Amino acid sequence: MTRRDTWGVGGWRAEWGRLVTRPWGLVALVVPLAIIAVISLVDMMSSTAVHLGPLVALAPALTAAFAGPRTTAFVGLVAIGAQELVDGYNGENMTNHVAQFAALAGLCAAMVATSYVRERRTWQLTRLRSVADAAQRCILRPPPNRIGPLRLGWLYLAAEDEARIGGDLFATARGSDPCTRVIMGDVRGKGVAAIGEVSVVLGAFREGAHRCPTLRDLVAALEDSVRREVEEVADVESDLGEHFITALMLEIPDRNPSADLINCGHPPPLLIHEGHVRTLDFDHASPPLGTGWQPVTGPHSDSIAFGPGDILLLYTDGVIEARSPSGEFYPLAQRVDSFSGSTPDALLRKIQGDLISHAGQEPADDVALLAIQRVPARK
Repeated sequence: MTRRDTWGVGGWRAEWGRLVTRPWGLVALVVPLAIIAVISLVDMMSSTAVHLGPLVALAPALTAAFAGPRTTAFVGLVAIGAQELVDGYNGENMTNHVAQFAALAGLCAAMVATSYVRERRTWQLTRLRSVADAAQRCILRPPPNRIGPLRLGWLYLAAEDEARIGGDLFATARGSDPCTRVIMGDVRGKGVAAIGEVSVVLGAFREGAHRCPTLRDLVAALEDSVRREVEEVADVESDLGEHFITALMLEIPDRNPSADLINCGHPPPLLIHEGHVRTLDFDHASPPLGTGWQPVTGPHSDSIAFGPGDILLLYTDGVIEARSPSGEFYPLAQRVDSFSGSTPDALLRKIQGDLISHAGQEPADDVALLAIQRVPARK
């Protein structure tokens, strides 16, 4: 059905089709009709001194809150017909009859208009949400379950309702060595206002991951892109502070059981090896991207052993800064050490449930986690 097909047969079928498929849809139609029937019967059975007929106006008013304008108009016509029937049965005088008819007809017309405006705005909001959802999915593309010799799992909880992404970001790309390059980052802002900065970082990463020969070259390319472009897309009107991005970048070769890391002011990742958790907190962290300052020798790279079965857990500060009702931060490393999960997805499911249980609600900040497991090479 198009928006032009408003009151035709197709419009009626479409609205009633939506009505009967919703859990409360039939209730929105049956209850108002039952109200009309009960009020009409009680009025006809009561003394002529009691006038309950005008109460049938409750039916179209109730319908307008849950159904579309066509259904509201139908219930309104039934209410007017019932009012006519009751007045004729009770022998209502002409003056009262005309006044009641005019009041009920005017109320029904107002309810139909209200329902139409509400349905129109709901349709517009649905369209906007679908466009926003598509745009956000283009920016933050879900990583594959398998890439090279790696198995991946991810979790993203946006701080703002109805948003799929906010100020946290992650992405994966294949290098030419062959290897897999990964970024986990967090822009200074949060929520939908930070999407512009997220798009700059992810665009630069996806382009540079294929072109830059080394991980250090990739970090330098991202720093250059962020310094040039982030101020153009940042929400500088409501946030006048400095805009920068913390980031953790990895290069995981396919053939060697190792991984190279460069940390640009981001929370350190966790390495899960044979059931034991280790925090990879190195002494040579680089400053966040966009600060305009890098060591003369370039960003420092650290190497770790990363063999089959090991899991690297990357996360943003929204995870470890989630507070319990008593004000305690979420102890991620301790909780992960107590979990038993052999796959990234299983591990993230446990973290998600435990994190929400710890905070007592959905986290107030954007939350992103990426679990990477090396699996044995295919023969």
